Amino acid sequence: MTRIDQPWLEDPATRQVCAALTIDGAAAYFVGGCVRNALLGAPVSDLDIATDATPETVIALAKRAGIKAIPTGIEHGTVTLVQSGIPFEITTFRKDVATDGRRAVVAFSTDIAEDAQRRDFTMNALYAAPDGTVVDPLNGLKDLNARKVRFIGDATARIREDYLRSLRYFRFHAWYGDHSEGFDPDALSAIASNLDGLAQLSKERVTAELLKLLSASDPAPSVAAMRQTGVLSTLLPGADDRALAPLIHLESGLAPNPLRRLAALGGSILSNELRLSKQQQGSLALMREAAESMTAVAELAFRHGMDVARDIALLRAALLEQPVSPLLEADLELGGSATFPVSARDLMPEYAGPALGKALRQLEAEWIASGFALDRETLLSRLK
Repeated sequence: MTRIDQPWLEDPATRQVCAALTIDGAAAYFVGGCVRNALLGAPVSDLDIATDATPETVIALAKRAGIKAIPTGIEHGTVTLVQSGIPFEITTFRKDVATDGRRAVVAFSTDIAEDAQRRDFTMNALYAAPDGTVVDPLNGLKDLNARKVRFIGDATARIREDYLRSLRYFRFHAWYGDHSEGFDPDALSAIASNLDGLAQLSKERVTAELLKLLSASDPAPSVAAMRQTGVLSTLLPGADDRALAPLIHLESGLAPNPLRRLAALGGSILSNELRLSKQQQGSLALMREAAESMTAVAELAFRHGMDVARDIALLRAALLEQPVSPLLEADLELGGSATFPVSARDLMPEYAGPALGKALRQLEAEWIASGFALDRETLLSRLK
C-alpha cells in the first residue's frame, strides 16, 4: 500500500476541512497535482479535494464546521473552503456528458472511477485519503514512477474533450516526463491528427500553458516534439526552436525565465499570437532586438540593468551558436555599476532644446566608448 507523508496532511487546517467533509460519511480524497507532486517529492502549491458530496452539501458541511465557503465554480461542482487562510478547492466527483473541445458538460457522480476517467493523464488521476493512503483507479502510479505521461484511455477522445490537452501533454512531459524514454507514440499521433482543434483555443489559455511549459528546467525536447507534430507552427506561426536547446545549455545555474526562452523562439512576431501583458511584450521585443544587434554587453547592462543584459547576452550566443564570452560577468558589472557623470544641468544654459539632447547623447556615446572611464570634467571639455 502506497502512502504519502506530507506536512500539509498533518496541518490542523487540513485535518479540520477533511473532518468537516467526512463527518456524515461522505468521501474526501486529495487529487491531482498535490498527490502527484507529493509522490515525486516536488513542491505542492494547491490542495484539491474530490468528494462524492454535492456542492450544496459541501457548503452546508462547511457552515456547520465554521469554515468559510466560496462558490467559486459551483456550476462545475467546485466550492473553495478557506480555513486558517489556506484555500482548499473541493470538487464533486464528475463524469463528462458532452464536450466541444473547449469545455465539457458534466454530471455529478458518486463513483471515484468515473471521476478518474474524465481526467487528462494517468499521473493526474491519483487520489489520497486524508490519512495519506493512495488510491489509484487507473494504474497511474506505475506511469508516474516511470515518468511516463500517458493520456487516460483513448488519446484522441481525451484531446477532443479539450484541445488544450495537446499543449498540456508537452508541458507535463517537460516537467515530469523521462526525456531519455522519449514520448508516447500514441499521444504524438493523436496530437498530430487533431491540429485543427487548436484554433478553438483562446490566446489566454495558450499563453498561460506555454509559459508554464517554458518554465520547466529543460523544455527543449518538448518544444522539439511540438515542432515535429505541427503544434508549434499551428500555435506560433514563424516560431523557430533551433536556439532553445543551446540557450538552456548556456543558462547553467540560472533560474528558468520563460520570456527569455520565448524570445529564443521568436520576437515580436509571437506577440500577435499570444496574450502577453504590455510589460511582457516589451521585454520580449527588447531581448530579441538587442540580441540581434551589435550593442556591447556593458552598454546593455548600463541601459537595462545586469539581469536583462545577461538574458540578452545568453540569447545572442544561442542564436549565433557561439559560447558566452568569459568576460561576460565582468562586462555586466562594469556597465551595471556605471553612472553617467554629466547631467542636463551641466550643459545649461549654453545648450537647450534639441541641441541639449544632442550634446548629452554625444557625451554619453564618448563615455561608453571609453569603457565608462571618462570623468565629468573631461567630457565637458569635449564641448569647448
